[in-house]
Amino acid sequence: MIQVYEYNHQNELVRPIEVFERDEEGNYVIPDQCTTIAPPNNPSFYKAAFDVEKQQWYESATQEYIDSLKPAPLPLSDIELLKKQNALLSKQLTQLLAMQTGGTLE
Repeated sequence: MIQVYEYNHQNELVRPIEVFERDEEGNYVIPDQCTTIAPPNNPSFYKAAFDVEKQQWYESATQEYIDSLKPAPLPLSDIELLKKQNALLSKQLTQLLAMQTGGTLE
């Protein structure tokens, strides 16, 4: 048994396949759209594709696609929100006091 790697018509990796079938000479029968060349593990690709002419895997994902996989930032917690509001109010209060005292705070 050997493992081969199936790719679709856009040459993107589909899945690994175990091959058991052999021909009359004892060679494994590798299905079409498959290669024995394993995609690299490190660095892993977001969307591995196989270059048939060069016999190597490459990254086919666009930067936009990669960015779309990143999780959205978490919303602020209630405590973080209160801290921001407090900092803004403190700044506004300091500015107001400065204007009332002629631009200087004592």
